[in-house]
Amino acid sequence: MPSSPPRPCRAPMCSGKTTNTHGYCGKHADQARDWKKSPNRKQDRGGRPWRRKRQRILRRDKCLCQPCLKRGFFTPAVEVDHIVNIASGGTDSDDNLQAICGPCHKAKTQSEARRGRGDDA
Repeated sequence: MPSSPPRPCRAPMCSGKTTNTHGYCGKHADQARDWKKSPNRKQDRGGRPWRRKRQRILRRDKCLCQPCLKRGFFTPAVEVDHIVNIASGGTDSDDNLQAICGPCHKAKTQSEARRGRGDDA
């Protein structure tokens, strides 16, 4: 089977070429991340185990958005969210999950992304 053609390294300003699946040349291979093997990850969010956990959290929170409920609004929850996101050291444990509505989830995700980029304190 022929090997794949070399492509540019994913590292900024690198002129190196690579055939590695992670997309980094040998000089920048340490920048590649293996998300599935992170020490915080106990399970993937997909498949039957996650669906069961998601249903359990929605039942526990009575299918109401928890951030809205704290503000005095009764909004149906359609998603399950990590209170402390995985990238910040959160886990998939039930006490770190909450039922949340779409608009609250979008706002929370955008806020976390801004903090991650350093735009917001």
